[in-house]
Amino acid sequence: MKKVHIIITSMVLMFSMQSNAQIVKAEIRATGLTCSMCSNAINKQLKSMSEVAYVATDLNTNTFTVTLKEGNSLTPKVFKEKVEKAGFFIGSLVLTAKAETIRQVGYIEVNKAPTNNAEVQIQILDKGYVTEKEFKKLSKSLKNVATYALNNEDDFHAKYIN
Repeated sequence: MKKVHIIITSMVLMFSMQSNAQIVKAEIRATGLTCSMCSNAINKQLKSMSEVAYVATDLNTNTFTVTLKEGNSLTPKVFKEKVEKAGFFIGSLVLTAKAETIRQVGYIEVNKAPTNNAEVQIQILDKGYVTEKEFKKLSKSLKNVATYALNNEDDFHAKYIN
């Protein structure tokens, strides 16, 4: 009986952590856009996700600010896939997320986390989430982070920016 109680308690804790783990907002700067039709292609891909509440587009900077619905469990990989499906690439991906999201498996912190535990802003530094030029610079500066050179698509190297 005691074992069953422990298992049930563990499962409840696990599921409650997952429901709190989420990305609140994604700021995607896309590369390769030449016109408003390009922007529309990305916009359409981002809005096709059921987790998306709103997409704001800044054509001057080619930035898409994606506000997400409460309780989502998206990863940066989804945004990369959507932008690439539209025929473009991510030049920068900045996420606003609940702090516990970043502490989950898959996120590797490359700098010290801020002291507050509510929401944090991070930039994803992996190949495909920054420009090629930026990735080359980061490869040199992050050479001491063993996982960075591996380019595992399920690892997200996160730099806190607030």
